[in-house]
Amino acid sequence: MKTDNERISEYLSHLAVEKALASNTLSSYSRDLVRFGEFLDANSLGIDNVTAEVMSEYVAWLRGKNSGRAPLAESSIARAVVSVRNFFRFDAKESDRIDPIHDFHPPKIPKRLPKALSIAEVNALIEGANRPSDPLSLRDVALVELLYATGGRISEIVGLTLRDVSELAENGNLAIRLRGKGGKDRVVPVGSFARKALEDYLVRLRPALVAAQREDALFLNQRGQRISRQSAWKIVTLAAQRAKISREVSPHSLRHSFATHLLDGGADIRVVQELLGHSSVTTTQIYTLITIDKLRESYSAAHPRAR
Repeated sequence: MKTDNERISEYLSHLAVEKALASNTLSSYSRDLVRFGEFLDANSLGIDNVTAEVMSEYVAWLRGKNSGRAPLAESSIARAVVSVRNFFRFDAKESDRIDPIHDFHPPKIPKRLPKALSIAEVNALIEGANRPSDPLSLRDVALVELLYATGGRISEIVGLTLRDVSELAENGNLAIRLRGKGGKDRVVPVGSFARKALEDYLVRLRPALVAAQREDALFLNQRGQRISRQSAWKIVTLAAQRAKISREVSPHSLRHSFATHLLDGGADIRVVQELLGHSSVTTTQIYTLITIDKLRESYSAAHPRAR
C-alpha cells in the first residue's frame, strides 16, 4: 500500500508530466498539499481519515484557528481547498477508493472590482516613465506603453523576444505574440503610441544595451540581459510616483485599465476575453461590473427622476 507522501508525489508527477502544468502552477499545488500535510500531521490524521468535517476544520485552520500562523486570504484558502479536492479526485480515479470530499466546496470569495486607472492617469503614468536626462527612459516608456497597449501580464511582457515582435510587423502595422498561462499563445495588435515608443527603444537604446548578438530578449537591463519582473514592477511604481498618482499602481493596474477602457469604448466582451488570454468569458465579465457602475453613476447624475 502506498504511503500518503507517495500518493501525493504521484499526483504531482501527473500534473507535471501528463498535464504539463507551468512550473509556477505546479509549485502552487505543491505548496498547498505540503500545507495540507502539515495540518494532518498536527491533528494526527492521515489522508484516509479525511472527511468533509475534517476539511471544514482545515479551512478554519487556514483562517488562523489553532494553527499558530497568520491567516490566509480567502482567495488563497479557496485555492488551497481546490488543490486538495483535485488531489482526492485524482487519487480516487487511480484506485478503488471513494472521493471523501466530492461534495465539499471552497469558500465563496466576494467579487472585487479591479482598480482601473483613468485615461488621464494612464497618460500621466507614461509621462512619469519619461525622463529626458536618462537614456533608459526609452525602455521604460516602451515597457509601460506596451503593458497598456496589449493588456499583457508583466511576466508575458518581460518574456517577449525580438521574434515575438518582428515576425508580426507588416505594412506599418504591429502585433505582439504573448505567451500566456499554460503555454497558450495569443496575438494582440499594438497601437501607434506603443509602436512609436517601441521603435524608439529598439533603434536608439537597445543596440547599446545588448551584451551579445544572440540575446533575443526584447527588454534588457543595463547588463544586456533580460529585464526581471521585479525591475519591470519597479519601473511602473516609480513612474506612478513621478506622476503623483496617489493610489497604488502596479503592472496589473494597466491590464485592468486596458480591459475596462476597451469595454467602455464599446468593445465586445468576447474580443476582450481573447485579448486578455482568459480561457473563460466568466473571468472577463468582472470588468463589465465596472462599466455598469459607471452607467449607474451617469444615470443618477443626469436623469431628472433618478433620485
